[in-house]
Amino acid sequence: MKWGIVFASTSFPTPEAAVALGEVAEANGFESLWAPEHIVAPVGEGVTPYGGSLDGKMDRLWRRGGIPDPLVWLSFVAARTSTIKLGTNVIIVPEHEPAHLAKAAATLDVLSGGRVLLGVGVGELPEEYHAVGQSFTNRGKRMDEYLDGMRALWSEEVCTYQGRFVDFRSVRCDPSPVNGTIPLHIGGVSPAAVNRAARVGDGYFPFVRPDEDLDEVLGRVIPAVRERAKELGRTDHIEMTVGGARTVAEAERFARLGVDRLVIAARSKTRSELEDELGTFADEVIAKTTDL
Repeated sequence: MKWGIVFASTSFPTPEAAVALGEVAEANGFESLWAPEHIVAPVGEGVTPYGGSLDGKMDRLWRRGGIPDPLVWLSFVAARTSTIKLGTNVIIVPEHEPAHLAKAAATLDVLSGGRVLLGVGVGELPEEYHAVGQSFTNRGKRMDEYLDGMRALWSEEVCTYQGRFVDFRSVRCDPSPVNGTIPLHIGGVSPAAVNRAARVGDGYFPFVRPDEDLDEVLGRVIPAVRERAKELGRTDHIEMTVGGARTVAEAERFARLGVDRLVIAARSKTRSELEDELGTFADEVIAKTTDL
């Protein structure tokens, strides 16, 4: 079992805190850090509720200093670490221009020695799409083309890709990722997200709302992704990442479901607290679940 830390950038947004998290997590056997994205957040009465909290608000994400841009924050941490993977959970891809996003992700991948895991999703807040000048209603269709176009830019020396929303004609987009591409970890639990994970995902990172039953949702969507992938003729392994476990017994239960990586949120505020928290977790949980 691999272990990662979610809400890394929002929980540790300052320079000192970001470095502390990266260094301490890496030293204690955590495999990855995951940083979320919201370019802007709607505020006030009548705005679309945020699905990640029971009250529909993003307040807890802002509490320690906002929501840093994930690729910029991860770049900062990458310079002070050497092995820990750098994940996004998730970049809202249809809010970006795909060639620019492909370039930024590939640059971080090269500078970090091939450590990027690109978690991607479509988001749920129309106000956020409006703020960045992108259409909300066709975001799923654009997402599919954007991912295909980004992969083409990463893998082809001279790229041509023509679709409804993406049109590259004989262009280069250097640098190329270290391993020729960047792993895509698809977020979401909708039928479209399940199908997308099965079709193009190197990994799947389902988002389960706090008012939903974790076991029920995961017991439904993880097998659905695997079954759909078989129908599409895929034989490669799709890596499964979920949250919701902090004990050996819970890790064992998720391993039986086919989960490859579990993620937790770090609760500490200072480096010394973080060293105690992650050190204890490494001894009591990580060391005892490496063979799951």
